[in-house]
Parts: sequence; C-alpha cells; structure tokens
Amino acid sequence: MLKIQVGHSYFLRYDRKQWERGKPYPPLATIQIAAWLRQMGHEVSLFDAMLADGVEDYAASLHAAQPDVVVFYEDNFNYLTKMCLSVMRDAACRMIGEARAQGVRVIVAGSDASDQPEAFLAAGAHAVLIGEGIAALNELIGRLARDPDIDSASWTANITGVASVVSEKTHVTRIGVVPPDPRLTLRPAWDLLDIGRYRTMWRERHGYFSLNMAASRGCPFRCTWCAKPIWGNHYKQRSAQDMAAEMTYLKQTFQPDHIWMADDIFGFHIDWVTEFAQHLRAADGSVPFTIQTRADLISERMADALAQAGCAEAWIGAESGSQRVLDAMNKGTRVPELIAARERLGTRGVRVGFFIQLGYLGEQLDDLLATRELVAQAAPDDIGVSVSYPLPGTKFYEQVKAQLGKKTHWDDSGDLAMMFRGAYDSEFYRRFRDLLHAQVTLRQSPDAHDAQACAALDAQWDALLANEYAHRTEHATSPTVTIRHAATAQNC
Repeated sequence: MLKIQVGHSYFLRYDRKQWERGKPYPPLATIQIAAWLRQMGHEVSLFDAMLADGVEDYAASLHAAQPDVVVFYEDNFNYLTKMCLSVMRDAACRMIGEARAQGVRVIVAGSDASDQPEAFLAAGAHAVLIGEGIAALNELIGRLARDPDIDSASWTANITGVASVVSEKTHVTRIGVVPPDPRLTLRPAWDLLDIGRYRTMWRERHGYFSLNMAASRGCPFRCTWCAKPIWGNHYKQRSAQDMAAEMTYLKQTFQPDHIWMADDIFGFHIDWVTEFAQHLRAADGSVPFTIQTRADLISERMADALAQAGCAEAWIGAESGSQRVLDAMNKGTRVPELIAARERLGTRGVRVGFFIQLGYLGEQLDDLLATRELVAQAAPDDIGVSVSYPLPGTKFYEQVKAQLGKKTHWDDSGDLAMMFRGAYDSEFYRRFRDLLHAQVTLRQSPDAHDAQACAALDAQWDALLANEYAHRTEHATSPTVTIRHAATAQNC
C-alpha cells in the first residue's frame, strides 16, 4: 500500500474574476481519482487548492500527508483548466518543486500538462500523463507499489501516454485520444473535502449553497475552437440511475440548495433525462440544477423532460448571432434554433443563459451587431461573454498560430485579451461585452421601459460605434448594415 496525496492547482484566489464571483466548486475529476486510488487499497489524502489562501498552504499539507507519491490531477470538468491560465501553471510548478524538495515522486495530469508537458517536467515532475491517463497512472502506481525503491527511469519507462525526461530530453509516448476510461465509475471521494468551507462561502456570498456533479465525460461535437485534449470527441454517459443515486446522496448528506452539472453537454438523449427524472422522484432526491447544452438539442420533448427532472437553468453555447460566424466555427446550430430553445425552456420556467464569443476569426462589425440583435430578440436571462481564445490542439489555434506572440495564455479568466489579430483591439471587445451585459440587465430591471434609461444605453452604444474605426485592425472592414439602437431593438 502506498501513501498517495492527490491535489490540483486551481486556486480560486489567484483568479480575481472568479474570486469576486465567489462560486467555488469542488474538483470533481480530482476526487474521482482519489476515490479510484483508495479503492485500489492505497492510503489517500487530498490537497484542495480551490479555497486555499495560496501555494504557501501546500507545504503544511505535504508535511502532514508524508506521501510516497503526489498526483496533481487537474479537474477536467472545470472549463477554466482548458484555458491553461498561466497563474495556475505557475502554482502547479511551485508545488511540484516543493514535493520534489521533500524527496516525493510527482505525477501530473491535466489539459495544460497534456499540451505542454515540458513545463511541468522542467519544474521537477517525474511523469506527465497525456490525456485522461488512467491506464498510465494505474501502471505507474502499480510499479511503485511493487518496488518502492524503483529508480525514476525504470519507473516511467515504456508506458504509453506518459511524458518523462530521458537523458535530459523530454520523451513522450503518445497513444492518441482515447474514450473515457470505464474504470472511473465510483462516486467521488466527497468525504475528503472540507464541504463546510464551500457552504460558508456560498451562503455568505449568495445566500444559498451549490455543489457540482457530472453525468458524462466528453463531447461528440466538433466546434473548431473547442479544445479536447482529454477525451477528444468521445462521449461517455453514466447511467441515469447512478446519477440519480449520487444526487440523492448529496441531498441527504450535504443539503445543497442547487447543483451545477459540469458536463459539456448534459442529458443529450431525451429517454435518459426522462429516466433520470423518474429515479429522482422515486427517491425524493431531486435538487434544482443548472446545465450546459446546445440549442439544437432542445426540442419540446427535451424541454419537458428537463423541467420534470428539476432543471432550473440551462446555459446554451449560442456563441454568435451571425450565421456566417456560426458556420465558420462549425457550430452546427442555426440562429432561429437559439431563439426557439430559449422560448421552449422559458415557457417551462427554466432560466436560460447564453454563452457568447466575440472576435472570432473573420468576424466583422456586421456580425457583432447580429449578436447584439440576437441578445435583444431572444432576451436570455443572463449571458457570459468572452473573446475567442485559441486553445492548443484546435483547428482555430492552427489557423491563428502564426499570429500569436509572447502571450499565448491568459493570466486569469478576466484577462479578455485578444491573442491573435481580430477585426478590433481588446478594448473594443471589452466595451462591447460590457454593453451587452448592460442590455440584458436593463431588460430585466424595473426601468426596462423607462425612456430615460433606454436613451442612456443607446447613447453608450452610439458612442462606442461612432468611434469603432479607432479600434479597427487591418483585418476590419466597413459595416454594411444599418446600426440600430440596442434599446430600440428591445422595445424599450
């Protein structure tokens, strides 16, 4: 039996935007791995960086655990880990250094590590898992358990899906993207978390308590900008009965007021969602939950099934109100589907949020205004706005790779800096984002039909658009559509 410390490097305090937002979620993939290693008979402890004050907290955790091996396994369900935020990479490397200084063996896994294993090996990691890495991790742990004194070279040698340093050079044996490993079927090790800290922060900041779950791993769709270093286009769904049993367990054990479903695409099949609802009703296990989904999946039947299961909010990857941009993204959805999905869910009492991207390759002012029009016409309850982010391993990244300078990653999730040459500069997109948010906020406020409030919003849009030429890059073209007031578009 080995003493294994499992951890991750997503420190909420290091991401100013997310810290201010104050919605921390436990690291699902990390505690899944902890549960799996524990089932194998090992003594497992956890370092949960999410609510830690900083890397300085790690030394005490390492000292208390006295592990034979540390496994830094990033949470693949946290979309922010896909962005490979530089501040989190720095934190991971510092913790790797601390573990190595104590003579502990170190294994690292995650999106950033899969894309750039060299950075983590240089920090001292013995092995970097490429992709989900369950088979490789199983072999590494097995070798160490059989021979605790095995030398580093022999420990990592000839394992497919592992990056290591051989003769002072990085050696990577890749296997290609493989489906989600069927061995990860256990309930996550919820008992290793300090749930009280999560509950306290949620209730202090928002007045309610939310936890997270995941019904599936992966996504079968092929949007050009979406990075999939862990599962590729594979999609594996848990059984509806198992998912309902875990929600019931969370409800009875921790009493959350809400659940965030961390799936890229929740539900997918109407029959699965219907069965999920049936099991929840039988066990009195339903907790209001939020999902991520696609507009083209929200038929009338799916909207009914989601509402019956207890879905309170659905976030749709709308991305753009321009069909030209959606087609360039290989999104596979049509603008009218976005509007129809919002209406179908809304009529059933399900709140709807739209994820919006600004600045995609080839997008012009006409396309941006089409997005503004979509937000006005569909009237989502909330929006999340970002600029397009070129992630390694995507078609989009390959298209703009030659334009990337020294800045290839955001420092934190609030960075919102353009890393390639879009039609406009970063400041223009930030201001456009702020006005989109103001547009949604105004529509839902008591002043939605107040002429003065509408005129004030119009004036801000007018000021931005009147000066848009000053923010153009060489990739911008002159607009061809008539610029209408945003407030007028939402019938103020």
